[in-house]
Amino acid sequence: MKIPTSLKHKPVIVVNNYEHVDGKVANESDAKGLSIGLAQWNDRGSVEASAKVWRHTGEKWSRQSEELPLHRVLDLALLICRTSLYFQDAYRFPKYYDPADPQIDRIGMQGDAMTVEVCTTNEKIDTDIRLLADVLGGEGERLGERFRLLSDMLKRMGY
Repeated sequence: MKIPTSLKHKPVIVVNNYEHVDGKVANESDAKGLSIGLAQWNDRGSVEASAKVWRHTGEKWSRQSEELPLHRVLDLALLICRTSLYFQDAYRFPKYYDPADPQIDRIGMQGDAMTVEVCTTNEKIDTDIRLLADVLGGEGERLGERFRLLSDMLKRMGY
């Protein structure tokens, strides 16, 4: 099931198969995808990036807010880290991605993997991916601080 691109949140980097690795509810989850994209609350002249867990009721995409279980927070953290790493070299591509091969990575877990890819079904992906790159670039110091804190904490935990 593909994440919708017609709603207010504009996905740029997506995991469309999240239900297969969603913790103890893997393969039975209503959380069908994760995305990093352009926030739905953007105002004119202001662009912010956001992460979203996409839930589906079986009939329609849900607008329901949810608290995130810790493994989802970590899965989103993995996606944020991989997205940030991707954009360090995305300038190599004229469109910031390769339309012939939009897959960025597969992050293995729980006997499957999160497939991280550029959301080519987003009709405005060529614009939105550059906007996301700019937003992430502008957030570099803030994100970098959190990446360092996360790295330090993981080292302290023995990872």
